[in-house]
Amino acid sequence: MASRLANPLTIPAEDEFDLFDVMSALTDPVRRAIVVQLAEEPGRACSNTDYGVSKSALTRHWRILRESGLIRQEAQGNRHRNWLRREELDRRFPGLLALVLDESTHGSKSS
Repeated sequence: MASRLANPLTIPAEDEFDLFDVMSALTDPVRRAIVVQLAEEPGRACSNTDYGVSKSALTRHWRILRESGLIRQEAQGNRHRNWLRREELDRRFPGLLALVLDESTHGSKSS
């Protein structure tokens, strides 16, 4: 029987990043919370926090972040570890990630 991780993860190359895919991925508050948490704790496993959504919804959020190019996932056994693709995003869209992180951490506190 094949492993559920037998298929390679879809991760776009830096030159394949699409601004609108990245921005679309960032419109969801759960995905923004994941991005903020990965900025603070690189290498975090998918299963460490539920973010108040079901496991299947959370899996979909991780997939959208990965397929947009925002994060890199690596399978380690039956877990995925995650990192922001900060350097690649900064080269492709200078200042975008910093703006998102700043707004997500400071903008929500002023509401």
